[in-house]
Amino acid sequence: MTVTAFCPLTWLYAPGDRPHVVAKALASGADVVVVDLEDAVAPDRKEYARAATAELLTEPPPVPVHVRINAVDGPLAAADLAAVAPRPGLAGLRLPKVTSAGQVARVAARTETAQGPPPADGAGPPLYALLETALAIERAHVIASAHPALRGISIGEADLRADLGVRQDSGLDWCRARVVVAARAAGLAPPTQSVHPDIRDLEGLASSCAHGRALGFLGRAAIHPRQLPIIERAYLPTDRELEEAETVVKAATSERGAQALPDGRFIDAAVVAAARRTLALARRC
Repeated sequence: MTVTAFCPLTWLYAPGDRPHVVAKALASGADVVVVDLEDAVAPDRKEYARAATAELLTEPPPVPVHVRINAVDGPLAAADLAAVAPRPGLAGLRLPKVTSAGQVARVAARTETAQGPPPADGAGPPLYALLETALAIERAHVIASAHPALRGISIGEADLRADLGVRQDSGLDWCRARVVVAARAAGLAPPTQSVHPDIRDLEGLASSCAHGRALGFLGRAAIHPRQLPIIERAYLPTDRELEEAETVVKAATSERGAQALPDGRFIDAAVVAAARRTLALARRC
């Protein structure tokens, strides 16, 4: 993974049919705001949510805005894409309930067409696939490799938990690890964690973030602004991690291969690369 100057750690969801909530989300300090046209919007409000979101994206908002469309093979997805894909303020599309590489490729083709003549790299807006079923988890790497426009995959844990009949949170750890491996094997950034549904349980959120970070996730989706500082604090490097990374980078030289630090720890090129990623992440703001 190459950590760039902008490395989002917080992704705040806001319902597309409530523009005042979206406005608050844009001012919340979230790295990315995800306007939801799917689960957060009642069936009789879908058309309004779509129109309001398209209007929002007429000009680039103050922070990147992604849109979660309705199920990619459902009856509403085509209208969602037609409304938001051409808008200059769209920074990305989140695709729910993806189960195949073909679904990703079809959305990519539609968005390239919606935006008119394709840009030089042939890509439309960045796509992010949500894996929410057992079948999707089994096909994680195939989906992650589906199209150059796909920039990330992550888990929709509520739906996946229901599909699997999992009762305890630890029952999803194998699925989480599989998605982390699939993303990295496909050359994508580490996945973001799924939302923590209890907005009052900040202690539980912090513990869950620490667990997700240990599994290889980077950042997390949120459903309330109060969750944002907890997520950011959990995923930014600690002072000790920064000190260790600085020590490794200072000790590294281009002329030497594997070597030992003064305290006896052994480092090689992979350790140095990880240290540089840690420093880049700390400088992301």
